[in-house]
Amino acid sequence: MDIRTVGVIGAGTMGHGIAQVFAQAGFTVRLVDLEAAMLERARAAIARSLGKFVDKGTVSAVDRDQTLSRLSMATSLDYLADVDYVVEAIVEQVAAKQTLLGKLDRIARADTILASNTSSISITTLGAATARPDRVLGMHFMNPVQLMPLVELIRGQATSPTSMRAAHELCARLGKAAVEAEDFPGFIANRILMPMINEAIYAVMEGVGTREAIDTVMKVGMNHPMGPLALADFIGLDVCLAIMNVLHDGLGDSKYRPCPLLRRMVAAGQLGRKSGQGFYPY
Repeated sequence: MDIRTVGVIGAGTMGHGIAQVFAQAGFTVRLVDLEAAMLERARAAIARSLGKFVDKGTVSAVDRDQTLSRLSMATSLDYLADVDYVVEAIVEQVAAKQTLLGKLDRIARADTILASNTSSISITTLGAATARPDRVLGMHFMNPVQLMPLVELIRGQATSPTSMRAAHELCARLGKAAVEAEDFPGFIANRILMPMINEAIYAVMEGVGTREAIDTVMKVGMNHPMGPLALADFIGLDVCLAIMNVLHDGLGDSKYRPCPLLRRMVAAGQLGRKSGQGFYPY
């Protein structure tokens, strides 16, 4: 497929990161969010990110300016009517994503592929909300998108080989390493990562060790770049809880039960870096 124009929906941390990497790779990018303020914050965040690359000498000032020129923004989904490929990066909730994809299905061209950046939700379920399930797939970027080279590609029950090939080719053009995962709750990355984070939270709740001790064991003893509690704060405790709920509901195994402390912290608005307080203050 000749993909040149890419739409990205959701201007949060993942959305603006996805928009940036596509624009850096030479694509024309249209970033859509219902809130104009979110789009302005996204534009500023992308400019800061590119500025850091310029300071490090990995991106030239000319490339930075060209990247920004390829990026435009709007608050209406109608802006995506003629794009070649769409990546949605909205809240990790089944109903919200189904509603969005249903709307996109009516707006976008019939040959446009609709990809979801979901980190855990069934692609088959999302594809069923459209009349083009053969053109719906999972494209799960890692955070921060600008730095992490991995993308999980998930094939739904009806996703066509042609759509998957197009996604693989896009990842190559982005300079990303694509790994295919089957359509099971959590896919590969979060099926493994989130239970570890959840168990670390249980260890805090049960007094097995302090937050610092738990993170130090995993960093120094297991050579992880971040401890699981600091990583949970970075991801967002609300996102961690949403993924654990998907794992628990989808797999029906008690080992995926979200830790009560995680539930309490989310209920209290202690979501990690985004709220200024999680397992650590920010």
